[in-house]
Amino acid sequence: MWVDSHCHLSQLKLSENDSLDAALSRARNCKVEAFLCIATDIENTKQIQALCSDYDDIWTSAGIHPLNPQEDDDWKQLLSDLALAENCVAIGETGLDFYYAKEAEIREWQKQAFCYHIELSKQLNKPLIIHTRDAREATLELLKASKLDEKPGVIHCFTEDLSMAEDFIALGFYISFSGIVTFKNAQEIQHAMQNIPMDRILIETDSPYLAPVPYRGKPNFPEYVVNVGEFIAKQRNLTTKQVAEITTENFYNLFHINQ
Repeated sequence: MWVDSHCHLSQLKLSENDSLDAALSRARNCKVEAFLCIATDIENTKQIQALCSDYDDIWTSAGIHPLNPQEDDDWKQLLSDLALAENCVAIGETGLDFYYAKEAEIREWQKQAFCYHIELSKQLNKPLIIHTRDAREATLELLKASKLDEKPGVIHCFTEDLSMAEDFIALGFYISFSGIVTFKNAQEIQHAMQNIPMDRILIETDSPYLAPVPYRGKPNFPEYVVNVGEFIAKQRNLTTKQVAEITTENFYNLFHINQ
């Protein structure tokens, strides 16, 4: 069985004849047994908690994406309250994105928000979902300055090299690979995936974004997490069953979910 450890179910690009239930059914038919639906701001956290509350195979996070800066300070209390929801097992996605955020003021907000998410994660014992882009040194610096738990979270949609993966793993993090790892021009990401311990690997779709080969450029759906897993199995000279079992066990262990 497989797990999609990072998807945005409220944002799936569904046609007029499609539905969330149908998309989830297709994934389950592909032996995807669990989904972690990721939040991107306060309103989205509320939305996905309501959307997913009737499903016993979907969990959620509570967090604010670094590209969604909040103007009012009350977001901290709101986030803390939302993070107590029964189906919330993670904090994020949070982190630093200096690719799009060029202004010093926004970057400073990202750092402060990231630090708050880190402290909330430790307080509630709920792992971090980390987004980092063009901010590798700043991300590591903030994480190293924090007294992290043994397994503090996951670097989602990993797009760095092996050295960076090893730095994150040394801090206790898991590394999650999305459809990007299947792209022909992703040699550095593939090299990292081939050389880090399997017991630190998660897989995800980040749907509706970043569909894997052979669906690249099309809307992404949770069922395609199987394609990511199959690619990793081939690259690591493992069976698809082995990759499914290992990444699924890693997911449940990290997020403290009973199978």
